[in-house]
Amino acid sequence: MAVTPDDGTRPVRLDELPVRPVHRKLVALVGMGLFFDLYELFLAGTITGVLKQQLDLSTYQLSGILASAFVGQFLGALVIGRLSDVFGRRRMFMINIGMYAGFTLLGAFSPNVWFLMATRVLAGLGIGAEMTVSDTYLSEVMPPQVRGRMIAIAYTIGFCAVPTVGFLARWLVPLEPFGTDGWRWLFVFGGLGAALVFVARRHMPESPQWLAQHEDTAGATAESSRKVAFGEILRRPVRGRTLLFSAVMVLQVFGYYGFGTLAVLVLQHKGFTVVNSLGYLTITYLGYPLGSMLSIPLIERIERKYLVLISAGLMAIFGLIFGFATSVPLILLSGGLFTLASNVFSNALHTYLPESFPTTVRGTASGTTYALSKLSTAIQPFLLLPLLDNHGPGTVFTVITIALVLMIGLIAAWGPLTGRGPLAAR
Repeated sequence: MAVTPDDGTRPVRLDELPVRPVHRKLVALVGMGLFFDLYELFLAGTITGVLKQQLDLSTYQLSGILASAFVGQFLGALVIGRLSDVFGRRRMFMINIGMYAGFTLLGAFSPNVWFLMATRVLAGLGIGAEMTVSDTYLSEVMPPQVRGRMIAIAYTIGFCAVPTVGFLARWLVPLEPFGTDGWRWLFVFGGLGAALVFVARRHMPESPQWLAQHEDTAGATAESSRKVAFGEILRRPVRGRTLLFSAVMVLQVFGYYGFGTLAVLVLQHKGFTVVNSLGYLTITYLGYPLGSMLSIPLIERIERKYLVLISAGLMAIFGLIFGFATSVPLILLSGGLFTLASNVFSNALHTYLPESFPTTVRGTASGTTYALSKLSTAIQPFLLLPLLDNHGPGTVFTVITIALVLMIGLIAAWGPLTGRGPLAAR
């Protein structure tokens, strides 16, 4: 049980302790899993150019490659997020990272595009709930006064994966180590790395808030406390927030993942080669961990809602500039500032989402709304790639900006203020 003794009179819950080494260890373990979640998210978008050339993909097949992992992630976030409320956060951590490791490694040996799509769906199914379970778990085990900062630190560890993918792709794509296509080695590294995380997580404690909900208290048995219906997230008083965050998660991916999945193709559309595009993209990807680091001091000083709004507005501005820019310096500057702002936004949103729901349905509500973002991302290539081919990058980023503005309006009008209070108070 994830508790430590106090003075002998009662147990002290993990989230009631001052910051201790155990908290830092849990942040590191969660961050390691997020590293490979984000590695997966940006992997396909990074190597789309080389896959299109080497596998002679049509626009439809390329869209399928980009969408496949997100289809799996939609199902994984929906199902595993729900199961984390029933069977516990820790158990779902082990299941999702184990599935991802196995199927990503299998994907490295894909004989054709259809096998690659299938393995990416299954890998996505495993990793799909990593972020939502991470958000829920850290929200419940961290002391309230540092909750946002600790979540931001975990995501900073995770976002180091994005430039890592870029650098590895820039290095490996032109090569054939041991006679094997360079892009396949990217899948090998992802699978083996995730397997190491699986081993490291074996002794993670369970969330104390989840355990408290599932123990015999006030005459309720553990069995009855498990039976929180899925429909609870669509009943008052939770329904309004479920609908709000469902819309927010659908719209935000146009900005956040729209850049990550299309940036290489946008640069090729602007006339750059695959190798040069990967080089430029790697430079802009540095904004992801830098933005995540920037969010650490900001997230406890600025109300989550306002930080989400400000950073989303900056994403819209820099995204438009990137879409219409033609000179290399402006492309690199706007792309870097976009990724910087997007990770301040991401960390604020990942803290804001679970704080907005009560413990009994936190995993279910976060998982369901987050799953919708995966579904939206899976559909996105089929909308934006034809738009890119037919109308160019400027039109694509205009559509992305419209989606971000709609999201900003919804949060400004109906987003709750969460602050830094105990989760039990909401």
